[in-house]
Amino acid sequence: MKKLLATLKVIAFALVIFIALLFVSGYGYLLELGLKVVELGKTTAGLEDYIHFDVREIPKSDTSQPWAIHTNYNNVPATETLKKLHEDHKTVAFLVIKNDSIWHEQYFDGFDKSSKTNSFSMVKTIVAASLEKAIKEGHVKSYDQKAKDFLPWLKGAYADKMTVGNLATMSSGLDWKEDYDNLLTITPRTYITRDITRVMKTIPIKNEPGKRFVYQSGSTQLLSLVLTEATGETISDLVRRYFWNPLGAQADANWRLDSAKKGVEKSYCCFNSNARDYARFAGLFKNDGVWNGAQLLSPEYVKNATMPQFENGNDYGYGWWLGSHMGKRFFSMRGHNGQYAIVFPEEDVIIVRLGHEQLPDLPGVRHSADYLGYMEEAFAMLAYENASTP
Repeated sequence: MKKLLATLKVIAFALVIFIALLFVSGYGYLLELGLKVVELGKTTAGLEDYIHFDVREIPKSDTSQPWAIHTNYNNVPATETLKKLHEDHKTVAFLVIKNDSIWHEQYFDGFDKSSKTNSFSMVKTIVAASLEKAIKEGHVKSYDQKAKDFLPWLKGAYADKMTVGNLATMSSGLDWKEDYDNLLTITPRTYITRDITRVMKTIPIKNEPGKRFVYQSGSTQLLSLVLTEATGETISDLVRRYFWNPLGAQADANWRLDSAKKGVEKSYCCFNSNARDYARFAGLFKNDGVWNGAQLLSPEYVKNATMPQFENGNDYGYGWWLGSHMGKRFFSMRGHNGQYAIVFPEEDVIIVRLGHEQLPDLPGVRHSADYLGYMEEAFAMLAYENASTP
């Protein structure tokens, strides 16, 4: 018994030392991450994480507006290839909106039209557009205003040079490596931290801003902090006032917080809504910033936001991913594990897909084969309808 007690004391002492070293080295978040893995029974971020974390509620619109339902709603069945895509990658929602009417709609795995799911990085597009609104209201002078005017604690060789516009275009120069799989990198740390502002204060502006595109969740998190400082409102309140309310969102949404006590949104991800309401923001940009007759964003901003900003980032604008496929121009909101809201402006079509999984990126590009597959099969269905119409 004495030997057992001695052994347990040694193990306990070693464990205390190990935990102390984790915190001293800056990896203390791994302990919380491990505890959360045990609690949730899974090792990756998920669609319904909001159930297990603190959130800020975002009430539905005061004047909620239902989508119009197309006269040919669900008349054309999903193609066999589309069915396989849904099955293989665990789709939970798939919408095709044609001429501002829901033309095709399917839900899977117990989800339905009111089910909330994690936006992941789709919300980056909404945060970027919130900067435009803050500039129009006079809270921010211009895209050239220095971010340090709002976040004086920014550090690094180029902290004084970085502008709010650099944050919106992913050209901030932040010392940030986007990596969802390596638990020792910054992305998992920010996902689990209970004080995201404190974490952001440790990350320097290492490279000269405004020179090249580098996709970084940290840039959007800093932009959100800028907007909160500039307006005195939380990013949740801003997004509701700027977009969710005038867009007529029919369901309450929420945004995950770092903690109940501090209440700062994980604004590079973790906005939670449903497929129909995500589609509203895509529809706003499809219609040049107009919704239900109201000009919420200027046509000039919509044009700039959906144009490349850097030669090395010719597939990215202000929060929008850009491209062309099947001879059709598109721009899209995109999130981890295959959250997509894809706009084909010339064809007057929106495709929304939400789900648990996606394929890896194709060689030499920043998108996956399933991303293109959803487009191809949606247009195959639309072509079938056109061919069948007398």
